[in-house]
Amino acid sequence: MKNSILIMTLFFLGTFMTACSNSTSSNAEKQGKEYTSAYICPMHCKGSGSDKEGKCPVCDMDYVANKKHKADGHSH
Repeated sequence: MKNSILIMTLFFLGTFMTACSNSTSSNAEKQGKEYTSAYICPMHCKGSGSDKEGKCPVCDMDYVANKKHKADGHSH
């Protein structure tokens, strides 16, 4: 009985740790057009982002203006 509780605890702990480590995004991932376009999806869906207003092709949410957008692509 103690072994099965220990195994289940380790399984859930391992699953939780893996899920948490995958949910954080690195700066490299934030370089795609879903982060750098003039208009972006609030959910940052892969393949979304546009130079014009519209809707996300993945989740159908309205694009929002990207406050961090720079026309020349530079951040300074």
